[in-house]
Amino acid sequence: MINTNNIIIDDTTLRDGEQTAGVVFSRREKLAIARLLDLVGVQEIECGIPAMGEDEQNSIRALVEMELSARLITWNRALIPEIQASIDCGIQAVDISLSVSDQMISRKLKKDRNAVKEQLKVALGFAKQHDLYVSVGGEDASRADLGFLVELLQITRELGGDRFRFCDTLGIMDPFTMYDKVAWLRAAVPEVEIEVHTHNDLGMATANAIAGIRAGARFVNTTVNGLGERAGNAALEEVVMGLKHACGIETGIDTHRFRELSLMVAKASRRELPSWKAVVGERVFAHESGLHADGVLKDPHNYEGFDPAEVGLVRQIVVGKHSGASGMIERYRELGIVLSRDDAGLLLPVVRLEALRRKRDLKDRELVNIYLNGAELLKAA
Repeated sequence: MINTNNIIIDDTTLRDGEQTAGVVFSRREKLAIARLLDLVGVQEIECGIPAMGEDEQNSIRALVEMELSARLITWNRALIPEIQASIDCGIQAVDISLSVSDQMISRKLKKDRNAVKEQLKVALGFAKQHDLYVSVGGEDASRADLGFLVELLQITRELGGDRFRFCDTLGIMDPFTMYDKVAWLRAAVPEVEIEVHTHNDLGMATANAIAGIRAGARFVNTTVNGLGERAGNAALEEVVMGLKHACGIETGIDTHRFRELSLMVAKASRRELPSWKAVVGERVFAHESGLHADGVLKDPHNYEGFDPAEVGLVRQIVVGKHSGASGMIERYRELGIVLSRDDAGLLLPVVRLEALRRKRDLKDRELVNIYLNGAELLKAA
């Protein structure tokens, strides 16, 4: 394991996460989420959009007053009034966003590349005059001309910008292309740190985020549970655990409260956390299949890539259609009932038939009833 705190998690649950269609966090919920993000060690929290108005600004001020260890950063268009609104909230770090692809420059802004460069110079100059930490956000960077991105990075460097956010705004990249583009930009303008912001429209947000980090990006945007526009963003829990267990990169984040954090955000967002959700789903460590249950009981490493306790979960042995004797014996043991292997063999057909009838695994009471109803059968054996 590489022990490094060089990777900075910038969690945007309170900004891009709340931009999920239909999601609204109360101020109390925002403060609670921010507090827990801070407690687990997230280094930076993108906490809102001051230009949205007074209510948003008051929430941001309340977050500033919490004096968290995490740096608070706000999202702004690259416009002086919006940056000033962030300053008025007591914020000392801003993301200033501008569209950088020809598609958006011509079809959304109705401008040209020179206008975008001038907008960046004015906005970034203003922000640095006020001693702000600045991330220059390249909206739709994944579809932008790389040569033009280099020009923007050079302006960022010359005017004292602190990093450049490479956004896959539409979620259309693959990890290989992400790696190549980020590595190319890092080599072209090595003085400017790169941040990756990925969306999940093709189901590759986490993979793209990790690819960007492997290519040299030091900052990565995440949201708890992958909340975000359309199909969402790279999930905090997936990125951190993916870096740790797939890449050998330790982020310094305390993962033991991930389940707690995920449930908090699920409740606040009114978006149910699927039981099969990667890393934090209630049943991602549930084993039913006879082969798997037997293997995990012999040694958890046979079928578990990491200890469920790492993310605040527990292993579950469930009994259903695909169960075998080992899993049944263990599950009944948890219920205080001792079964021999012969006993398990006699009850197994009954259990499987009941699971087939109910189209699910069996609950505790159902298992106890099967045992009690089969007592005579077991005695005869």
